[in-house]
Amino acid sequence: MVRGLYTAWTGMRNEQKRLDVIANNVANAATTGFKTEYVTSQSFDDMLKIKVRDRSENYDRDEFIGKVTLGVKIGQEYTDYQQGSLRGTGNTYDLAIDGNGFFRMRVVDTAGNEHFRYTRAGNFTINSEGMVMDMDGNRLQGEGGDLIVPTDAADVAIDKNGAVYADGEFVDNIALTDFEDYKYLKKFADTMYEPVEGATEVEQPTGLIRQGYLEQSNVNVVRQMTNLIAITRAYEANQKVVQTMDSTLEQAANSVGRVS
Repeated sequence: MVRGLYTAWTGMRNEQKRLDVIANNVANAATTGFKTEYVTSQSFDDMLKIKVRDRSENYDRDEFIGKVTLGVKIGQEYTDYQQGSLRGTGNTYDLAIDGNGFFRMRVVDTAGNEHFRYTRAGNFTINSEGMVMDMDGNRLQGEGGDLIVPTDAADVAIDKNGAVYADGEFVDNIALTDFEDYKYLKKFADTMYEPVEGATEVEQPTGLIRQGYLEQSNVNVVRQMTNLIAITRAYEANQKVVQTMDSTLEQAANSVGRVS
């Protein structure tokens, strides 16, 4: 009976995590370059149901202690990297990647350490020194380092291959980066990613740059709301199990063994 309380509790905790993920997706439905996150559920490993072998057991086989339900746990958290739709803005420094790849950004942390992170969010601006940067001040990288555009340029054009021209003069190429397996990317904030050990860069990214466009999030709001309803019902079902178990335990404690 107490095991039933535990099983219901794991279900409630699991649904709460799924709810948090969906809430974050919906909140970022209008965030440029945001990618939908998902979480899966799975039962606890069968190994947890196997009795630990001691000298009283045979070493050549596993002894099951019986059919038990040990609840549910979070299986896997993953990101859907499918491209979002492109929305035209006409702004010079609004850039979208059509296809695979990421913009490379130079990030300086609070300790002053510099490193690279990658993003699909291309809503850039230019500062007084001509550096192209995102809303947080992270600097867009070209093949020669920080992308710097002359501040007095009347016309800045960026072609599909990332070549930047200021008043017809070549400035630099925007450095796109892609990876063989996105499982080796760690997410930071809402739209930033950083490679971890095992990540391998693709030699020639195939994505094309579209100037004057922004990539929208790939969040399907209708699907997210449908999942939200299913999660709410599952949470309520587990909650009712807890209430039922609690009521049964109360009856057992107060009534069983009572002398009439």
